Amino acid sequence: MLTVAISHKITTITHDQGLSANLVTALLVIFASKFGMAVSTTHVSVGSLFGIGLVSGKANTGVIASIALSWLLTLPCAAICSAVIYSAVATNLQ
Repeated sequence: MLTVAISHKITTITHDQGLSANLVTALLVIFASKFGMAVSTTHVSVGSLFGIGLVSGKANTGVIASIALSWLLTLPCAAICSAVIYSAVATNLQ
């Protein structure tokens, strides 16, 4: 279901391409979990769809750039917010 929702914005896909994207997503998530690697199913799925879009020539690079930027900003923003909140709570507990 997620593939259907994000595929309309990243690229248009056929049923065969959707199957391919879902299989790749499943295999990569299973492979990563076997090695204890934390991966996001959504990130892997978006990457699969973008790959299909690149091969088919129908990739919406603007959407991919927007998604990539939001992913790049999320980690440092979460770290900063977490540090600030933890510092405030820890200070009040002492």
